[in-house]
Amino acid sequence: MITKEAQQFLADLIANNNTEWMHANKKRYDDYKKSYHSYIASILTEMKPLDKSLEPLEIKNCTFRINRDIRFSKDKSPYKTNMGVWLSQNKNRKNAPGYYIHFEKGNSFIAGGVWCPEPNELKQIRKEIEFFHDDLEAIVNNINFKSEYKELTRDDTNVLKKAPKGYDPNHAAIEFLKLKSYTASQKIDDKLFSEPDFTKKIAQKLIILKPMNDFLKRALETEE
Repeated sequence: MITKEAQQFLADLIANNNTEWMHANKKRYDDYKKSYHSYIASILTEMKPLDKSLEPLEIKNCTFRINRDIRFSKDKSPYKTNMGVWLSQNKNRKNAPGYYIHFEKGNSFIAGGVWCPEPNELKQIRKEIEFFHDDLEAIVNNINFKSEYKELTRDDTNVLKKAPKGYDPNHAAIEFLKLKSYTASQKIDDKLFSEPDFTKKIAQKLIILKPMNDFLKRALETEE
């Protein structure tokens, strides 16, 4: 669970997103970091027995810096006001498949998969789908997957209007091949993060994404 104190710190940061406030509340931030790390530790405790590929992960592999990269952003707020946790199936690979937990007031969710893979990685995933789309179809049509996530993420920014170059528009898996990211997500009520058994409940939801992650991992690790 995420402590009330950690949630209140983020709520106060939303209203005071500046370096002066952060410096004046350094003790609170230090306490927040301890809570954040404890929260990650509890998630790893639940997830590692369910997905053995996560065994090498330490808390430091799953954290995000609170500082925002504002170099190319119109929003110059210096700090993130959400709490994110990333559990990667391969901590040494930049775009390895994984699980993500996002706490943000009014916009909390869980997700998994590969987001915005590099061009060569996207090519590898599409090649795997081209020849083994039956495997992916079986995963997304699984009753548990459909109940929790419905389908792979599809929106205007994630779907090509036409078939990718080199692919037949009539390919049986063309709707999968047109995707630019391979993820699935589910909105989560903020209140769930305060429940004592949160990590157990969330682990049961996340592990449903393991077959999808395993398929993507296979695609990215298959030699040409």
